[in-house]
Amino acid sequence: QVQLVESGGGLVQAGDSLIVSCAASGFTFRSYTMGWFRQAPGKEREFVAAISWSGASTYYADSVKGRFTISRDMAKNMVYLQMNSLKPEDTAVYYCARTGYTNPRRDLNDYDSWGRGTQVTVSS
Repeated sequence: QVQLVESGGGLVQAGDSLIVSCAASGFTFRSYTMGWFRQAPGKEREFVAAISWSGASTYYADSVKGRFTISRDMAKNMVYLQMNSLKPEDTAVYYCARTGYTNPRRDLNDYDSWGRGTQVTVSS
């Protein structure tokens, strides 16, 4: 079955960097666009970044553009989110998801499988 398992979250200070990872299994990874979303306490889940099946196209939320980088490793079936210059407002549970659409997209309803998330906490 489809499995997406996030890892790498933790507690960091403002200005620090962190990489969160997503291990994918149970499907043909290279055929799917992948995305990262996040959900802070009391808020709705929101789009962070997405990468096309080929890795050629990426798409970022305005709030993270220039600070976060999404990438994928086809050989390892992994998706990564490199987060730099972290801010307290980046504190959230970060989720990995897949979509069958060709291009990166921000609507969470377009994604059909989700991981359980990894907590990222940024202290001021």
